[in-house]
Amino acid sequence: MSAEQSGQITVEQRRAIFKALVEAQDGGAGVAASRTAVARQFAVSEDQVRDVEREGMANQWPPLD
Repeated sequence: MSAEQSGQITVEQRRAIFKALVEAQDGGAGVAASRTAVARQFAVSEDQVRDVEREGMANQWPPLD
């Protein structure tokens, strides 16, 4: 079962999603394209990626710290 199907994403998974998102954007991907790619990579919805993005920014998760 994927994270999207279960509705649960662990802290470790959320941190990995956030890191992948930041790295994609730092690598030149646009915001929308990076969200789509990361959602596919981790089998979660783009809404979940946005939630993780907000959480990561608020908590200064790596690679931001």
